[in-house]
Amino acid sequence: MDFYTNEAFGPDCSLGFLARRLHQGVQGALEPLFAEAGPTMTQWSAMVSIWFGRASTSADLARDLAHDPGATTRLVDTLEQQGWLTRTRATDDRRVVKLMLTPAGTAVTLECRDLAVDYWNRVLADWDRGDVETLIALMQKLRGTLESAAIEDRGA
Repeated sequence: MDFYTNEAFGPDCSLGFLARRLHQGVQGALEPLFAEAGPTMTQWSAMVSIWFGRASTSADLARDLAHDPGATTRLVDTLEQQGWLTRTRATDDRRVVKLMLTPAGTAVTLECRDLAVDYWNRVLADWDRGDVETLIALMQKLRGTLESAAIEDRGA
């Protein structure tokens, strides 16, 4: 049996709408906190992706952030101009350009991480730890389901 019906579908129960509103709310809260350190949320997300080893090339970064390759190139250009990352040609394949955080980029990434941790701890202060862990597990499960569906859709 389907979960949604046309009659009972609306913003307050739409996973897509709720996810978007949550994203907008978090971005609106963190951007001012990051202002002194310098990066935007998108720039910080890119640096986090590189720092955690999720992306080592612009193509990886575009996939990880779900960004257009052209927008990702402009993002990488800006990060490089800020002195937060470097591009280096791979020695085994000169066509591949590796992205690495500079010491300044790592420092900014960690400074903003600390601000994000403080923010989330304040927001979740009244939440039960088990509820937070359940929410994270369910969001990870949904992400996996969406990724699997996307792979199936590309193969169809």
